[in-house]
Amino acid sequence: MTVLQPSPGSAATSPQERTLLIACGALAREIVTLIRVNAWRHLTVSCLPASWHNTPGKIPEGVRRRIRDARGRYDHILVLYGDCGTGGKLDEVLAEEGVERIQGPHCYSFYAGNETFDAMHEEEPAAFYLTDYLVRHFERLIIQGLGIDRHPELLELYFGNYKKLVYLAQTEDAGLVAQAKAAAERLGLDYDYRFTGYGGLGRFIDRRLDLEEIREMAEGEAPGAAGWLG
Repeated sequence: MTVLQPSPGSAATSPQERTLLIACGALAREIVTLIRVNAWRHLTVSCLPASWHNTPGKIPEGVRRRIRDARGRYDHILVLYGDCGTGGKLDEVLAEEGVERIQGPHCYSFYAGNETFDAMHEEEPAAFYLTDYLVRHFERLIIQGLGIDRHPELLELYFGNYKKLVYLAQTEDAGLVAQAKAAAERLGLDYDYRFTGYGGLGRFIDRRLDLEEIREMAEGEAPGAAGWLG
């Protein structure tokens, strides 16, 4: 579990004016960067294990537990997960709990923008996607996680129907580009690079915080400032 909170010395208008972001651990680095760059106020980030993507049945109830644990301690709760293989179960939980999540089936889609991703997928359905996180952890999550290091014959079984690897990059990093190209070569796939930045992830958080600030100003409360860990 990763929890990022305002530093003890930060100033806040009131302990009630706080937002909890419940997120996939694969997004933690990007969320911390967005918080720092945008100087967003009163945010706490609670991340569930990224490894749960291998067992997506854990995600809905894991998110529910975080929501219920947070009741009464936060004014707003937002969820930074796609459906992520839960077959609609996560959305059922969020509807029951009255909590909003970012729109999209997975992080590839909301990084690229849902409409853009749909067009990319329609253009080439046989594409395998990587994000910055997946490029950094390609060996552990893909090669070792799928057992290809121990059983090389599985490579064809898993990737034989793919045609290209698409790297959806959140940052402009020559080292990650080199790793992504090596991953495509390792899998025997063509390589395609698309810079997305933080895409819909940043826009979703920003718009919700703007709404909160508008409500605060309407109630006559002066905005505060906060320092951040991470």
